[in-house]
Amino acid sequence: MRFMQLTLGGCFASLRGESRAKQGPETYEESSRSRSARWMAWLAAGLAIGLTGCASLSADSAAEQKQKVVAEKAQARWNVLIKGDVEAAYQFLSTGSKAATSVAAYKAKIKPGLWREAKVGKIECEAEICKVMMLVTYDVRRMKGIETPVDETWIIEKGSAWYVYR
Repeated sequence: MRFMQLTLGGCFASLRGESRAKQGPETYEESSRSRSARWMAWLAAGLAIGLTGCASLSADSAAEQKQKVVAEKAQARWNVLIKGDVEAAYQFLSTGSKAATSVAAYKAKIKPGLWREAKVGKIECEAEICKVMMLVTYDVRRMKGIETPVDETWIIEKGSAWYVYR
């Protein structure tokens, strides 16, 4: 079991584990270099993570990139609708759609429970507008497994894709 002991390292006192204390006290220069190296490693890791998150979508992005993001978001929206989580589905709406439709109004119009499955059919993107054709499967009374195409419009704004609710 390791114990911590107070040792003098350079001009400041620091807590160090027994195994490091046996190696002898560090000089101030060694301690400063290792601190700088650790700081630089954390900075590099933070920048790598930060830059990955900044890979955002715009009207100028490649069509394949827009189609991929829109397909993922459209599928995710339908997955939460099928589960009955209308509030989560509301979060996929564009800024303009949210401004025009409150959560309460959206909940009143969307009635989950009818749909059984949804798949992305076809996506066509031009500039910041993407047209998506979803294949939605639902059951009605004695007719089971009816698959119907549902056309949706998605807009690229604020670095991502958002559903335009009409």
